[in-house]
Amino acid sequence: MLTPKNLKKQGPDFLALLALAVICIVWGTTWVVSKQGVKYISALQMAGLRQMIGGSVYLLYFIIKRYPLPSRQDFIPLIVLSFLNFMMSNGLSTWGVKYISAGLGSIIGAIFPLWIVLIGLFTDKVLPPRKALIGLLTGFTGICVIFYDHLPDFVNEDFRFGISLSLIATWTWAFGTIYTKKYAKVFNPYFGLGFQMFIAGTVLSFISSFDPAYTPVTEIPSITWFAIFYLVIFGSLIGFICYLYALQHLPTEQTSIYAYINPIVALVSGWFILNESLNPIIITGCIITLLGIYMINSSYKKKQLELSDSS
Repeated sequence: MLTPKNLKKQGPDFLALLALAVICIVWGTTWVVSKQGVKYISALQMAGLRQMIGGSVYLLYFIIKRYPLPSRQDFIPLIVLSFLNFMMSNGLSTWGVKYISAGLGSIIGAIFPLWIVLIGLFTDKVLPPRKALIGLLTGFTGICVIFYDHLPDFVNEDFRFGISLSLIATWTWAFGTIYTKKYAKVFNPYFGLGFQMFIAGTVLSFISSFDPAYTPVTEIPSITWFAIFYLVIFGSLIGFICYLYALQHLPTEQTSIYAYINPIVALVSGWFILNESLNPIIITGCIITLLGIYMINSSYKKKQLELSDSS
């Protein structure tokens, strides 16, 4: 069934569903792989190497194919998004899982829609949809339930630091999402992704070289190289290609289910592989949080449909 010949016969809908299944699983496991990788080298160093290698692959492909380079106007949003989405969001979330569990990191990473609604309360002249506000309260309730189980851990300074890094990462991702909608120009998304990753990877690698925990490339252990190449191949290359393919062939609301499945995959794989805590309180908090995120996403999609129908 999964041979290339048979896959071709299934048609784009089946391939899109297969691509969606891949990102649901793969992007969930990247949290656990990152957690393993940062045990042995600086987190920013690992994030920098991952992004620099992944970005180089994208850039090399499009340069060989002789795609036109971005214009001067295109480079401005590419640099801004490189800073927000990769240097800050990916870099800090990778750093955060050095001090907190992969499952908790994935849940925090999924709550950026809550920040988008919160930012909208202070910046937009129109109030967010009522359902989005209820989702905001529901999502924060779920986070409180999860943190209740981790109250004893807040005594640990490293744990507090990891939580802070992860929360800042979700804020920068939220601002990156808002910036993309308002200012990013139309440009090949894969090629643009390559530029963003390569720029961020280069900067993070340079910054990490001043870290006392910096490890020379020749001394990086094999388990960390495995983590880096797993993140590059499955997280950055296969994951993004599958995501964009699914987005092109499936309804947006169907594709967005990956955001709800990834934390579940991270929680289960973290419990199974890393022996991380997984109990009824954490599961309940995760479900409540994801319900709030679902309410926010569905309310804005409904609003967009109403606006498109009226126009």
